[in-house]
Amino acid sequence: MSRAEVVVVGSGPNGLAAAVTCARAGLRVQVLEAQPTVGGGARTLDLGLADGIVHDLCSAVHPMAWASPFFAEFDLRARGVELLSPDVSFAQPLPDGRAGLSYRSLDRTVEGLGVDGGAWRSLVGRLSEHHEHTVAVALGDKRSIPSGLLPSGFGTAAAFGRAVLEQGTRAWDRRFVDDVAPALLTGVAAHAITPLPSFAAAGTALLLASLGHAGDGWPIPKGGSGAIMAALVADLLAHGGEIFTDVRVARWEDLPPAHCYLFDTTPRTLTSVLGDRLPPRARHRLDAFEYGNAAAKVDFVLDGPVPWAVPDVGRAGTVHVGGTRAEMAHAEGEVAAGRHAERPMVLLSDPSVVDETRRVGDRRPLWTYAHVPSGSDVDVTEAVTVHIERYAPGFRDVVVASRCIPASRMSEHNENYVGGDISAGAATIKQMFARPTASWEPYATGRDGVYLCSASTPPGPGVHGLSGWYAAKRALREAFTIPEAPSLAP
Repeated sequence: MSRAEVVVVGSGPNGLAAAVTCARAGLRVQVLEAQPTVGGGARTLDLGLADGIVHDLCSAVHPMAWASPFFAEFDLRARGVELLSPDVSFAQPLPDGRAGLSYRSLDRTVEGLGVDGGAWRSLVGRLSEHHEHTVAVALGDKRSIPSGLLPSGFGTAAAFGRAVLEQGTRAWDRRFVDDVAPALLTGVAAHAITPLPSFAAAGTALLLASLGHAGDGWPIPKGGSGAIMAALVADLLAHGGEIFTDVRVARWEDLPPAHCYLFDTTPRTLTSVLGDRLPPRARHRLDAFEYGNAAAKVDFVLDGPVPWAVPDVGRAGTVHVGGTRAEMAHAEGEVAAGRHAERPMVLLSDPSVVDETRRVGDRRPLWTYAHVPSGSDVDVTEAVTVHIERYAPGFRDVVVASRCIPASRMSEHNENYVGGDISAGAATIKQMFARPTASWEPYATGRDGVYLCSASTPPGPGVHGLSGWYAAKRALREAFTIPEAPSLAP
């Protein structure tokens, strides 16, 4: 390896965002990745389940690919990444042959929700119409007033706050009459993998639900999530950066000499590597970081579409399989108590709904997660199959192959998933604003020239690149006295 000025540990979306930012500032950058392939939670790989079929290893659907300020400036489309948007952003099948459908069109969604259509519009309509302000509130560093809010966005910020207070408490049913609209929103809230209702889950639901009616909705990259990572890698290499795979950093001595280090890792990895090089107080605070409930991944290969009882559910790029709001709250409560739910919360995506290149003949990949207790070693394939069949009778008959990664083994392909926590940190009220610690400088570690830039820092989980971007801009100012971040434009 040649000598670098910046070393980035980890090549997930945040690590690559940090690396691209520093390389574009004219610095010599090296990225070290423990896995044989780059991309962290946004890799697309052939799992060997069927010839020519590739699966997204973690994330599959990407509203942040267009909504994130980092990716908006980076401009994925100009770099050849095709974001394919289904007409139905997400769907929620319910018992008795009913379903909630969130179309990209807010008006069509409102019409379909009937008696609760007006309640849906009043809850997410303004947030969607002014989505750039909603994003500024939800995806900031949680320590400062986002510049994107000044001065016109305070009304949207206030609306977001009121909605979180409502949907994060037992008042969450007050505005609804029927059970379809609240279930549709709760399926999105469940992405937080936390007890329901909660403020963290409500914030997640309102951000993502509003993006479903804005811009590109909930798009799926053509060819898989790896297309986003490939665009970041290409830009990094074009600006002189280097990437080294199969390089695991377990201790300080494993790091090459550099002026600055950015860790796209959890605090647990950071403190393990730095050890006594961190001040005792800083290390104690980072070691106190809490990890959350988990997900077990089940990848399927099907020889036809999922046979949904409500056919329109099959038009959605994402389906939340959990039933009613009460059923989902119960399931997430079971997980939080350390028990496996009989009917676990399942997130599902068939990318071939919008991307025909993912099919090989009649065969297609199906991506699913089930929420489970942290560290679970249970193979949830049967539980997921049974739960999908509740809303798609005959699903089992179209399954050609499957593979489960239990929560306890999720960290084997991404060390940031401690115990299967794909959010790299618990979604609690404390860690909404004190992530990873209560410091005013969330990317600082207590050691000069060393920064944390993973999803364990603000704004948290998601393929948005913002944690890496924010941390890199701080590093440029402090370690290199570069006051302005470079342009990311192609």
